[in-house]
Amino acid sequence: MLASAVRVPDHGRRVPFRFIAIAGDARQALGEAVAERGRSLDPQAGAAAWEKDRGRFGHAPLVVTVVARLDPADDRIPAQERLLSAGCACFALLQAAQGMGFGATWLTGWPAYDPEVQALLGLGPDERIAGFIHIGTPALEAPERERPDPSALLTRWTPPA
Repeated sequence: MLASAVRVPDHGRRVPFRFIAIAGDARQALGEAVAERGRSLDPQAGAAAWEKDRGRFGHAPLVVTVVARLDPADDRIPAQERLLSAGCACFALLQAAQGMGFGATWLTGWPAYDPEVQALLGLGPDERIAGFIHIGTPALEAPERERPDPSALLTRWTPPA
C-alpha cells in the first residue's frame, strides 16, 4: 500500500510527505491524549464529545497518518504543490487499501490541525497532517452518496478573439 502511496506527483522529487503508523495499543493511547486535549480546549464539552475523541482512532486496526513536509527554506517548489502531493499520497493510500479489499477512509477532524496533537505525533514546525487514513476490514458496504454532475463542473476555455 505504501509503495502505491509514494507513486504520486512530486515536482522536484522533494518527497514532501512521510507516514506515521498508529496501531495496537497506540490507537487507544492517542485517543486518550486527544480526549484530554479536547477537554482542555473546551471544558464545557459534554461526555459525548469526550467519548468521541477517545474512540477517534479505535475504529480500524491501523491508522496511517500522512504528514506533509512544508519546509519554507525549500522555496524552489511552491508549498501548495508540496501540500497537494501529500494529499495525493493520502488518496493513493486510500485507493490502494480499498483495491486490496480493505475498508479505508480518509479523515482529519480538529486533531489534525491542533499544534499539541501535532507535537505529540512528532511533527516538526514545518509539517502538517494531511490526513489520517483508517485501514481495516469493512464492517459494511459504504453507501454511495450523491455526486455532482461532472458536466456541470466543466467549462471550456477559448482564446480571446
